[in-house]
Amino acid sequence: MSVTVSVVVPLYNEEEVIHESYRRLKEVMDGTGEGYELIFVNDGSRDQTWAMACALAEADPRLRLIGFSRNFGHQTAITAGMDEAAGDAVVVIDADLQDPPEVIPRMIEKWREGYQVVYGLRTKRKGESFFKKATAKLFYRTLNALTDVTLPVDAGDFRLIDRAVCDTLKKLPERNRYVRGLVSWVGFQQTAVEYVRAERFAGVTKYPLRKMLRLAGDALTSFSYKPLKLSILIGSLVSIASFVYAIVIICQRLFTDILISGWATLACLTLFFNGIILIMMGIIGQYVGRIYDETKGRPLYIVAQRVNFEDP
Repeated sequence: MSVTVSVVVPLYNEEEVIHESYRRLKEVMDGTGEGYELIFVNDGSRDQTWAMACALAEADPRLRLIGFSRNFGHQTAITAGMDEAAGDAVVVIDADLQDPPEVIPRMIEKWREGYQVVYGLRTKRKGESFFKKATAKLFYRTLNALTDVTLPVDAGDFRLIDRAVCDTLKKLPERNRYVRGLVSWVGFQQTAVEYVRAERFAGVTKYPLRKMLRLAGDALTSFSYKPLKLSILIGSLVSIASFVYAIVIICQRLFTDILISGWATLACLTLFFNGIILIMMGIIGQYVGRIYDETKGRPLYIVAQRVNFEDP
C-alpha cells in the first residue's frame, strides 16, 4: 500500500474519545483521496484505550498501533510515531479533538504548494480557562525572548511535516524533547494554517499544571543558555552591591559617630542572598540533570507491542 500521509496520534487514557477520534480522522483522510496510514501510539494508558485501539485495528489495516511498555510522555510518543511513519508527509494531532482533523486537508494543500512544515495556528481557544490562556500566551512570548530560535506563537504540536523534515528530526538524539521547538530549529520552508481550537470532546486534559511546567522547563533548557547567563548577571550585581555596601559601612565606622546596628536587616539580607544563590544553583542543576540524562544512553522509549506493521 502506497502511503502519502502518515497521521500520528499519541494516546494516554483516551477511552472516551478514541472511537470518535478514529471516525473523524478516517472520514477526513478518506476524503483527501491520498494514500494514508493512521499511527496510534499508546503511551502506557491505564484504561481500556489499548484494547479499544486493537479492536479498531483488526477491522482496518490502515490503522497501525504502537504500544509502549510504560508511560514515557507525550513528546516521546510523538517521536515514536514519527520514527515509524512511512508517509511522504507526517501529521501530528492529539486524540482529544481540540485540534480539528478537518484542518488536515488544508495542511496537505499547503504542503503540495511546496511548504515543508505546516503548523496549526490557534486564532481562538474554546473551553480553556483564562489562567490557561494567559500562561500559554506568556510562555510562548517568554520562550521567544529567551531563545535564538523563533517559535510560532499560539501553535502547538498539531502540524504537518515533510519526509525530509521527519528524517532530519530522527537524527536528533536528545532525550528531554520539545518537538515543536525541534521542528522550528531544523528550519525548512514553514507556514501556518489558522483554525479555531475546539473544546475537548470528552475526558480531562493530559497536561495539568505540573506537566506544563515540566514541558516549559524542557523547552527553556533545550533552546536557551540565557538562564545561565542570568545567573552570572545576578551574581555580579549582588557582588557589586555588597562591595558598595561594605565601603559605606567602613566609611561610617571611620568618619562618623553613627552606631552600626540593624541585625534584623542583616539577617533578612542574608536570607535574601542565600535564596538567590539557591535559585541559581537550581537553574544550573536543571542543565546538569539534562546532561546526565543524555550520557546514560538509555533508549528514548520501549515498544512492547506493534499491530499492523510489517515485520522488520
